[in-house]
Amino acid sequence: MRSVQNFRDLATAHLREFGFRTSLDAPGIRRATVVLCVLEHDGHPCVIVIKRAYRGRNAGQWALPGGRVDGDESAIAAGLRELHEEIGLVASRTDVLGRLDDFPAASGFAITPIVVALDDPGALDPNADEVHAVHFVRLDRLAADDVPHWVDRPDGSRLLQLRIGDSMTIHAPTGAILLQFRDVVLLGRETRVADLLQPDWTHN
Repeated sequence: MRSVQNFRDLATAHLREFGFRTSLDAPGIRRATVVLCVLEHDGHPCVIVIKRAYRGRNAGQWALPGGRVDGDESAIAAGLRELHEEIGLVASRTDVLGRLDDFPAASGFAITPIVVALDDPGALDPNADEVHAVHFVRLDRLAADDVPHWVDRPDGSRLLQLRIGDSMTIHAPTGAILLQFRDVVLLGRETRVADLLQPDWTHN
């Protein structure tokens, strides 16, 4: 994939054919949105992945920009707001290409992933209270065959690890959302991830 425009064309076609699934409201379920934001970095289309600040909720974990849906705002409005608050990028509804399945996180959040493409994003301005570091994951790397890895557990279940780099292994829920993004948006496969296991340390 050579450019953000190539990605936009591909993603629009694949998301048009994808029937996303929405989690039903239930007692105790809270809503959140994350943004799979694609832009050009060092001449390659990349998706932004952040490492959370080493304080508060999900300290030091790999994540996507995003957070809680406030009041009566929509999932899209929440995602675009969080994208700006966390890393300083401004996106509009016209930059949103579509969405993926809600992911039922063990923490009690139903997470809605939205896909955004930015041609001229401007400078990043990470909020140090929430973001330790911003990473740019090349789409061709995310689509590589050796990225998804499955760890067999003694009870017969399997745990997903997205091995993006030597020091970048991402588990569910972020890993699950990135896997569906990879399979559905980049590779045109119908993949569902809501039942993937989450490590115990992601449950808070």
